[in-house]
Amino acid sequence: MSDTLPTAARVADPGIRALYRLENRWQAWLDVEVALARAQAELGIIPADAAAAIARAARLENLDRARIDAGLARTGHTLVPLVWELARVAGDPHGGWVHWGATTQNITQTGDLLVLRQAHQVFLRQIAQILAAMADLAERGAEMVMAGRTHGQHAVPATFGYKVAVWIDELIRHVERFRQAAPRLFVAMLGGGAGTYASLGDNGPRVQQGIGRQLGFGSMTVPSRALADHLAENVTLLGLLAATCGKIGREIYTLMKTEFGEVEEPVPPGTVGSSTMPQKRNPKLCQDIIAAAAEIRAQVPLALEAMMTEHEADRTTSLMMDTAESRACIATGDMLGRLGEVMRGLHLDPQRMRANLGLGGGLIMAEAVMLDLGAAIGRQHAHDAVYDAAQDAFTHHASFADRLAADTRVTAHMTPEQIGRLLDPAGYTGLCAGMARDAANRARAAAKELVS
Repeated sequence: MSDTLPTAARVADPGIRALYRLENRWQAWLDVEVALARAQAELGIIPADAAAAIARAARLENLDRARIDAGLARTGHTLVPLVWELARVAGDPHGGWVHWGATTQNITQTGDLLVLRQAHQVFLRQIAQILAAMADLAERGAEMVMAGRTHGQHAVPATFGYKVAVWIDELIRHVERFRQAAPRLFVAMLGGGAGTYASLGDNGPRVQQGIGRQLGFGSMTVPSRALADHLAENVTLLGLLAATCGKIGREIYTLMKTEFGEVEEPVPPGTVGSSTMPQKRNPKLCQDIIAAAAEIRAQVPLALEAMMTEHEADRTTSLMMDTAESRACIATGDMLGRLGEVMRGLHLDPQRMRANLGLGGGLIMAEAVMLDLGAAIGRQHAHDAVYDAAQDAFTHHASFADRLAADTRVTAHMTPEQIGRLLDPAGYTGLCAGMARDAANRARAAAKELVS
């Protein structure tokens, strides 16, 4: 799905697919070869002139693509033809120092982390935009009373801004998780064929640290090719983010249903919902979000499987992790782009929210009545009286207020006017408005920090 999901005209392409094009990955691998050469030159392992020549040559546009493609066809090897061509362009004798002491996965895994870091930067910018839009939405809906729903049924009143505060709270924690994971994730690897440093000896850890400094990365403590927990952690974090975004998309999708009609994703003039039903205003963006989120979460089990590498290395699990990461990242860019569009253009219908509040004829206020009455006769006795009135009203489609007013257990302690006031949903939204405004402030602060 991530390779075929169309980009809606109003949703900008975040550029993640371009990051995962083979040419961009090749350039990232070349960048690691440069970092390797420079780190080795600093330690006197290879000549400084060789490192400089390798750095000059290691731009994809300097290399002969036809030679690389021919080498790939002949060898079936992921990296060797690129190394050959880099060595050729660097020239003799400098080319002989290309890829000194490294193995393929050292270069490709570290290079792919460069690509992933680029993707993370895009994701964080997208989340910043989403948080800024959510801040406006939370403030706009801070006191917009609607039915709070649990188990699919009316529970107690809430406000739409409170609902957005929940979304903001989760998204901010996802940002924290990405930042906390970064030092574990973005690390250079240069342990050689089996991760033992045999090819570089005592200099191995220093070279690896030097590569890390060149790239702005940390350095693996044990550079084993069998270690992939940090890579799986990344995919898992994307899965967590996707769970939040999918939940938001599903909530809006539900509230857009004709029977609810409380919100609507942006539907620009001219948007066609159906080829045969002209009236349709379908939740296309939310459907995209839900589908992309499902695809991302589906990569998490594959990433966990890819941790189970046999012995000191196994290309099987590397292929699995590459697939999980690229698919999850591409779908994440799509998902966040659409969520941002929805948050910026979401239409709220407070009249419909208020009308839906009244569908139960005041039953949504049963808790408020019970607590008020309970102050006089005790909570359990009040629960029994209000329960009887509520169930009678529901099963006989009768007025809840009338049923309360007909019960002497109730009327002995409150008048019909007091009952009427207690049945006003606007008076029973707790701290929703305050939480919404607080979340808006936190969202703006987080968004500002992300783009600073």
